[in-house]
Amino acid sequence: MTGTSPDYDIFIVGGGINGAGIARDAAGRGFSVGLCEMNDLASGTSSGSTKLIHGGLRYLEHYEFRLVREALMEREVLWAMAPHIIWPLRFVLPHQKAMRPKWLLRLGLFLYDHLGGRKRLPGTRVLDLRADPAGQPLTPDLVTAFEYSDCWVQDARLTVLNARDAADRGAEIMVRTECVGLDRSGGAWTLRLKDKASGGERTVTARLVVNAAGPWVDAFLRGPLGHAGAHNVRLVQGSHIVVPRLFDHDRCYIFQNPDERIIFAIPYERDFTLIGTTDLEYLGDPGAARISPTETEYLCTAAGSYFAAPVTPDHVVWSYSGVRPLFDDHAGKAQEATRDYVLRADPGEGAPLLNIFGGKITTYRRLAEAMLDQIEARLGRRGGPWTRMAPLPGGDFPVDGFDTLVEALASAYPALPRALLWRLARNYGTVTSAILGKSATLADLGQHFGADLYAAEVRHLMDREWARTAEDVLWRRSKLGLRLTADEATALEDWMAHPHAPPDREEHTP
Repeated sequence: MTGTSPDYDIFIVGGGINGAGIARDAAGRGFSVGLCEMNDLASGTSSGSTKLIHGGLRYLEHYEFRLVREALMEREVLWAMAPHIIWPLRFVLPHQKAMRPKWLLRLGLFLYDHLGGRKRLPGTRVLDLRADPAGQPLTPDLVTAFEYSDCWVQDARLTVLNARDAADRGAEIMVRTECVGLDRSGGAWTLRLKDKASGGERTVTARLVVNAAGPWVDAFLRGPLGHAGAHNVRLVQGSHIVVPRLFDHDRCYIFQNPDERIIFAIPYERDFTLIGTTDLEYLGDPGAARISPTETEYLCTAAGSYFAAPVTPDHVVWSYSGVRPLFDDHAGKAQEATRDYVLRADPGEGAPLLNIFGGKITTYRRLAEAMLDQIEARLGRRGGPWTRMAPLPGGDFPVDGFDTLVEALASAYPALPRALLWRLARNYGTVTSAILGKSATLADLGQHFGADLYAAEVRHLMDREWARTAEDVLWRRSKLGLRLTADEATALEDWMAHPHAPPDREEHTP
């Protein structure tokens, strides 16, 4: 390394929400940034969440006041940054006499309303379930409920948009690229990177490395770095099921269970209901996590005890599992383990290695700022916090402007189905016009793959969002996997392997 400059100031290992958020913040401050992800962006924990931007009402019971306050403060910040993929959601919490008493729920919700500087989100109110539409799908013994606010997020898209903004600011994002070697010498790191598609390897150098490998964070320390005894996180599997829509309104439910856990039943992709999550200790490969029949039965039973109509395993149309890397604070139960994050420097001499243990999607931006504080302390200050007021790609419109955006698109593309324009706006916001270009008809969008997926959108995902496979498109960049048949998904996979030349696609600004 003598006499040469490292390739990057900062190299990040891990393309989940924390890695992508740090890459964005660092690139925006003027650092040269590289990031590698061994699979697809958000292919692990960051696409396996319950998809909520929330303070975590139940964390108050474990006295996690700092975490809850920080998360509550972030809800409206993130909503303003990405109002196309984040939007408010009202939560209905039915009171069960045998569970937490009303006074405790009132106290918790009072703190929830006032702890985090809520400005735009409406506060708590009490519902009479005998008269409110929210009571109609529930069992008749449920009389009272509390309704409060949090937000919904398309979690994988949040990760991808952070990576996209990082790349637009100069970061190099390398997907399906695994760090298989790490050596510290001469005041810098040398990283050996393996392209998982070709099998080829190359080396890069960096002044500082960030270990943002999520549930693989300890495996990375034990593997490329050789820390044989590394153990900093406990892995907890959270599984979810998706069933046909159980209710017609746009609110979601939070249900208490006899084991003191809670589950959510959330409106999902317009025609479905998402139910989750579980909390089970996990000891295997995080990439191999799958829902078990026991977890499916647990979720069905828990939801079925509240809904008047039964919820059974044969209703499940899709399920997924995520492995959360919780910082090991030696709590007895998985649900009691802290959801807070811990940033810790490797004690070795020379070039710095900074590790992330734990964290949650809602606080990813604050985690990135805290990490940049540590980075700037070691590499020198380059800027300072800037992401709070900076929209993510496609999010440069008011939080109450989504309907206006859809109307503008409908006016600019009168021959295209409104449902398609609505879905594209929900995924891409103001970038939708760049995807549609000068298209006047559906035929102008190229090959049709099923549902309302066309080649123009897939090409955008390949060119701008690092999509490489049908799974990337159907289950992370979108949830159209719920709507395409197996044959249609195969046709998409084949097309992506040999995409046709794009038509003339100049941007059409609505």
